[in-house]
Amino acid sequence: MSKLHALASAAALACIAFAAQPLVADDYPSRPITDIVASTPGGGTDIVSRIFGEQLSKQLGQPFVVENIAGAGSLNGTVAAARATPDGYTLQTGLNASMAVNPSLFANLPYDPVNGFEPVGMLAQFPFAVVVNNNFPAHSIKELIELAKAKPGEINYASAGNGTGQHLSMELFKMMTGINLAHVPYRGAAPAYSDVLSGQVPVFFDNLASALGQIKGGSVRALAVTGTKRSPLLPDVPTVEEAGVPGYSFYTWFGLWTPKGTPQPIIDRLHSEIQKAQNDPGVKAKIAAAAGETLDMPLADIKPFLKAEIAKWGEVVKKAGIQVQ
Repeated sequence: MSKLHALASAAALACIAFAAQPLVADDYPSRPITDIVASTPGGGTDIVSRIFGEQLSKQLGQPFVVENIAGAGSLNGTVAAARATPDGYTLQTGLNASMAVNPSLFANLPYDPVNGFEPVGMLAQFPFAVVVNNNFPAHSIKELIELAKAKPGEINYASAGNGTGQHLSMELFKMMTGINLAHVPYRGAAPAYSDVLSGQVPVFFDNLASALGQIKGGSVRALAVTGTKRSPLLPDVPTVEEAGVPGYSFYTWFGLWTPKGTPQPIIDRLHSEIQKAQNDPGVKAKIAAAAGETLDMPLADIKPFLKAEIAKWGEVVKKAGIQVQ
């Protein structure tokens, strides 16, 4: 009888546990959800977060509140998210800079992108454009490479600062093509364009969203885009890979993460809702208008993807000797 009692008790506990699991997700959310954005309002991370947040609010029936916690190169907001209660009510929008590049840029990073968070879902990705001064002699990626090889270290390229996407995308390009261009960092894209337009620093890998106005206005020439396919906003401009650099691609990507320890049913519920949001025509249109595309990825693939990105950019940072202060 004691064995029967033990088996019955174990079965009852298993049933209770099994029955309780869905209830966590069924009851969630019962109050507003906060999405921490580790940058100021109006930037790319903020825009993506608000586009998806608006749609998720409709789907979940609760406010999806964006909270901007800027400072220290995205460290302040990301640390705050990592230390939040893991109950699904505090998330963070992480991008390749904060989740994949910072581990190589900062010796003592105060958060662990892989072990301190759980992925909830990818959101969107945005390519860059390779632009040059209108008087620059190279009119294609192939010609840029040939010119750089003929004048090693003599051609300047601009970036929005050390360790930014504008910097890393070019350093990856340099590694893959064996060329050497001199890096000139600026405090953002706007001051960089001043010298690109004057020809003092003629080459710039920049976010397509911010480069588009300069390209359409004829202020600069676009040699290529850095995505794996052409942008519908610049259908006549080839990708870097099409233009002669096999395997090259660069995107700024965004995803949602929750602190480690968040119940799996809540993560699954959020992931399902994100997938629905990605298929919403309004969301797709807004992301496309910002020069990007929605990025759907199976939940099980996100952490391996992140690990691969960390390794990739770790190699670029090391070989290029990139340092931040």
